[in-house]
Amino acid sequence: MKKLFLMGRSEAGKTSLTQAMKGEELHYEKTQYTYSQDTTIDTPGEYAETKSASVGLACFSFDADVIGMLCAADEPFCIFGNNLNCCINRPLIGIITKIDSPLANVRKVERWMQNAGCERIFTVNNKTREGIAELLDYLENDRVTISLDEAKEKQSRGINAWEL
Repeated sequence: MKKLFLMGRSEAGKTSLTQAMKGEELHYEKTQYTYSQDTTIDTPGEYAETKSASVGLACFSFDADVIGMLCAADEPFCIFGNNLNCCINRPLIGIITKIDSPLANVRKVERWMQNAGCERIFTVNNKTREGIAELLDYLENDRVTISLDEAKEKQSRGINAWEL
């Protein structure tokens, strides 16, 4: 299984997502520091919200196979910039939580994630576990590996989608 690195604003649902992925009962637990568990790396929201602490995200992301940009469906604004994928050397996926919120605007958050460069977007409900199986299925599929020569050849042609 690929190791998933979670980054997002405080209270977006990162820790709840890790609990839901493990089939655990959900309970609020403020993330005080970075937790690197079996298949996930859970980070404090302050790392993504504070410029001076954001370097922690870069450091811990190197231990992951996939970077998960997490936003709640009821977010009033996005803390991530456009083309975020160009400064990450791992696949970037989007995970939209709190899709059951009365203030949810899934389409708006999808656009934010598309603009950031997420190659795939998952919508999940941590309480009902809706969408969790699809995310786990994605993480369980083996990563396609290519040789350095293949990567150089694709790069020389301008192909940045590794699936091609």
